[in-house]
Amino acid sequence: MADDDDKMGPRPEVPYWHLYVDEDGVSHQKQCHLTHYEKAAMGDADPQWNNEQEDVTSTVVFTEQPVGWVGEWHENPKPQWIMVMSGRWFIESMDGTRIEQGPGEFSLGEDQGCTETDGKNGHRSGTVGDEPCRLMCVQLHQDPDRSPCPDR
Repeated sequence: MADDDDKMGPRPEVPYWHLYVDEDGVSHQKQCHLTHYEKAAMGDADPQWNNEQEDVTSTVVFTEQPVGWVGEWHENPKPQWIMVMSGRWFIESMDGTRIEQGPGEFSLGEDQGCTETDGKNGHRSGTVGDEPCRLMCVQLHQDPDRSPCPDR
């Protein structure tokens, strides 16, 4: 049966932002999509769309950035998925691209190994608006992927 002919609907393509480093050591951001969804059950539940990522050890970190918080130029400590749970924040890469994200939006931060250029190294980030920003970070214990939009 075709994906869009059953109750599950078409195979998802979920957007995320990828913060990566080019061959010159400059950070960039590109909107990508998770596309490798397969129908599968988790445990005894009915089948659903799952996009299982590579099996690596990880550390989950919950953080709250207060109103007005700005993290000046820095690299992510490890490759990490970052999901906004509440509030808003921004991420600015070395190439000048600035994005904002709110609840339910997420990014993959892989800007390790940048080359400092004009006082910039990695990215800047900070809260937007009049409420704290709560994030869930899943830090991956693996090397960063240097290509934009790795196959996921």
